[in-house]
Amino acid sequence: EYQVEGLRWLNRMTSLGLGGCLADDMGLGKTVMLISLHLHRRLNPQTAGPTLVVCPASLLGNWEREIQRFAPGETVRRYHGPDRNLDQITGGFVLTTYGTMRLDAEQFEAVPWGLLVADEAQHVKNPRSAGAKALRTIPARSRVALTGTPVENNLSELWAILDWTTPGLLGSLGEFRKKWADPIEVEGSQSATRLLNRLVRPFLLRRRKSDPGIAPELPPKTITDQPVELTAEQVKLYEAAVRENMMQIRTAEGIGRRGLVLKLLTSLKQICNHPVQYLGEENGKLGERSGKLELLDELLDTILSEESAVLVFTQYVAMAKLLTRHLDDRGIDAMLLHGGTPVRQRERMVERFQSGEVPVFQLSLKAAGTGLNLTRADHVIHYDRWWNPAVEEQATDRAHRIGQENPVQVHRLIAEGTIEDRIASIHETKRELADAIVSAGESAL
Repeated sequence: EYQVEGLRWLNRMTSLGLGGCLADDMGLGKTVMLISLHLHRRLNPQTAGPTLVVCPASLLGNWEREIQRFAPGETVRRYHGPDRNLDQITGGFVLTTYGTMRLDAEQFEAVPWGLLVADEAQHVKNPRSAGAKALRTIPARSRVALTGTPVENNLSELWAILDWTTPGLLGSLGEFRKKWADPIEVEGSQSATRLLNRLVRPFLLRRRKSDPGIAPELPPKTITDQPVELTAEQVKLYEAAVRENMMQIRTAEGIGRRGLVLKLLTSLKQICNHPVQYLGEENGKLGERSGKLELLDELLDTILSEESAVLVFTQYVAMAKLLTRHLDDRGIDAMLLHGGTPVRQRERMVERFQSGEVPVFQLSLKAAGTGLNLTRADHVIHYDRWWNPAVEEQATDRAHRIGQENPVQVHRLIAEGTIEDRIASIHETKRELADAIVSAGESAL
């Protein structure tokens, strides 16, 4: 029922000539609602025409499969790779990536698109980026943004998405920052928050899995923070990194100081993960040097003894490769998907995991935090914490989505008394900011 409501909303917005941002939680079927919208618009000669979907490369296969499943009569063309062309496009779907769209914007401009869709629209949250500028040059009767995270870090990202779907709604970026973002983010103004919520509500539809009546068939999700102690070696490295870097930070200024702070934070997170990652030891000994790795071993032993399957996320490809070596040494079957994994290989890996061939699927957070259906997993382990709660939740929702039949256990590994403890509290404040603006949910209808 909520998907039918989503279709009605999308149809109403696009038939009025307005764009919209469908910001439902991950896994609630935004793709299906969009395919339905395309089929519905095809019935009217005034709104018929080809639909261009711009998405991350990892989602091309997912889109193609979903269209073949839910709209089997529609043509689908992947515009990606060396032999791409837009010849004789009159209807159906064209799928492309943000990178290809940026390179070939002029070719896209020549086609009269009926509908232009930006999937995982947070990819163009920076309005000054080449991708965001290219997207704005493509003409279409209607524009729809799909994203589970309309606000990841600050309200300017919400402006970037809505200014693309519905140009002019929120004024210029400068005006928006002065009137809304600064009062809400800097001053914590409740009245500005309420007013902005009212202003964007008709143009942004957001439903959560936890909302009454939304996806009641979804099993529960339990999130557990798993504190771990640093080993003696980790403590020494951590204290030394703080001492050395803070001396430089105290005397630095401006952009140089910010760079040093970021470098320190990265160093500390790597030390919390494993000394080998921080020290860059190519073939360094892995056992008994990291509290997190010991806890991961315990969790995996329990999960695999129950014949369950697990997703292990880390934001560092280097750490993922170390974990692969460690699991291999232990004789545990595991796969690793990261940004450099070719699209076709990704699709094969997903198939292998979903069919139960391999019980442990390691994923780099940035490459696999969106779009993938991995409902075979009933456990999710976040080996390290991302700076952004929305990105982390998206990753968890690879498993906790429609099609999942078992309760999902989420384990977040946190090194006690470290920067990771602090990140956890930052997460809460960012989540409050996102919820304050886009929390309309069902009441928007």
